[in-house]
Amino acid sequence: MPQAVIFDYGVGNLLSLKTALEKAGLPTSIGANAKDLVKADAIALPGVGSFTAASSKLDVVKETLQTKINEGTPLIGICLGLQLFFETSQEGPGTGLALFKGKNMQLPNNVKVPHMGWNTLNMVKPNELFEGIAEGTYVYFVHSLYPVPKDQSIVCTKTEYGTTFTSAVASKNIYGTQFHPEKSGDVGIKILENFVKTVVK
Repeated sequence: MPQAVIFDYGVGNLLSLKTALEKAGLPTSIGANAKDLVKADAIALPGVGSFTAASSKLDVVKETLQTKINEGTPLIGICLGLQLFFETSQEGPGTGLALFKGKNMQLPNNVKVPHMGWNTLNMVKPNELFEGIAEGTYVYFVHSLYPVPKDQSIVCTKTEYGTTFTSAVASKNIYGTQFHPEKSGDVGIKILENFVKTVVK
């Protein structure tokens, strides 16, 4: 049976993601070092926390993570986890994983920040992660920054909140959501089930 590992880089919300992935059919453990990642059949980078702190903790496993991705291991990044796919963040210093070129920008100050609550997904590009998910579906957000990918071809969904921002990306075996599937009820579980299908092919 495939096993997922949630990499713990000192952020909260690990247990709710573990519970949601298991509900979606993927046994999941929490890991904190390269050895844990080596044996993973899927890897999740969870949300909520500081880009600077998380990027420095990821430095020690960056090489292992890159090897796993190159081998085809599915990776999902959620909220901060997605932001760490990119190079830099307006939140503070530090270098992300640089899986994609781009940066993370602060939401505009003409709206209440953080963006917290339910909002809709505008489907930009069909992808297996969103199979069976309708245009305009509501999902749950908690964030103050959003990713700006240089390569727009990786963008799957966008969302409106003070600006139109990228709310999900996918490229080969790399998937990222700015929203929290683990807090998005049945829709979120469906998205995680779609992720699980990429693991158990």
